[in-house]
Amino acid sequence: MTTAPDISTADTEALRDALGLLKDREQVAERLLDSSAKHSFDPDTELDWDAPIEDGKWFWPPELVSLYDTPLWKKMSEEQRMDLARHEAASLASLGIWFEIILMQLLVRHIYDKSVTSAHVRYALTEIADECRHSKMFARLIQTGGAPTYPVSRFNHNLARILKTVSTTPGSFACTLLGEEILDWMQRLTFPDERVQTLVRGVTRIHVVEEARHVRYAREELRRQMVRAPRWEQELTRISSGEAARVFSVAFVNPQVYTNVGLDRREAVAQVKASGHRREVMQTGAKRLTDFLDEIGVMRGVGRKLWKSSGLLA
Repeated sequence: MTTAPDISTADTEALRDALGLLKDREQVAERLLDSSAKHSFDPDTELDWDAPIEDGKWFWPPELVSLYDTPLWKKMSEEQRMDLARHEAASLASLGIWFEIILMQLLVRHIYDKSVTSAHVRYALTEIADECRHSKMFARLIQTGGAPTYPVSRFNHNLARILKTVSTTPGSFACTLLGEEILDWMQRLTFPDERVQTLVRGVTRIHVVEEARHVRYAREELRRQMVRAPRWEQELTRISSGEAARVFSVAFVNPQVYTNVGLDRREAVAQVKASGHRREVMQTGAKRLTDFLDEIGVMRGVGRKLWKSSGLLA
């Protein structure tokens, strides 16, 4: 494969602007603010939290459960499969809360030096409010489903503490998209699925509608940043996003879920790693994101190797 020649930051910016690929920051923010005013939800009142859990319905589509179609899955009873789905839904909700708390801190850092009256800052504050509601919604879903919370490992928890402190602006938005787009793809399969619990479908519907705005905001800002950032910052963004992809792929399902449903953890983890179906699910879920990152120049060098090692890039 031939490598594209290096182009200076100034030349790249001129080329991008000439092609009209950079949307006006204020124009994008105004549109997102209008959408937020029309399509925002309060999960506490929008969803029926007092409705009983529905017998015979899944907490997560079976095809998206980590062990689906493995030898171990084929030995499991339907009841055990559904219990694993319930625990994995709690694990994903726990991961979602962790990511959203990180994202809120990154957004606050992003707007700290910007005009507080700009639409760009007002939308960032609107998104932070969305993420507060989402985090509370996910926590309530975990409690309602009756599974425990599943925090990430202490190592990854503290690694993220460092990452969110030193992250560059483009690195922050690349990590934001990583945390949003794969889960968004899964949730788009979940909310119309009538096999799934009504409450879970309601949670995923709200999240999909509101996250679409967050993805647009992050994509436009990351595209802008990758054009205008100095070369060292672009390269650091490639590496940090690749490392974030590696952490994300490891943390996506907490291995404790297997122990909690009566499975051998080591055997389950090994079968997930060897599963062609699981690999296809994760790479398909990440494809829209990895194509976009490739388009804007993030998928290069060491960063691309890290993405491949994460299993999210074919």
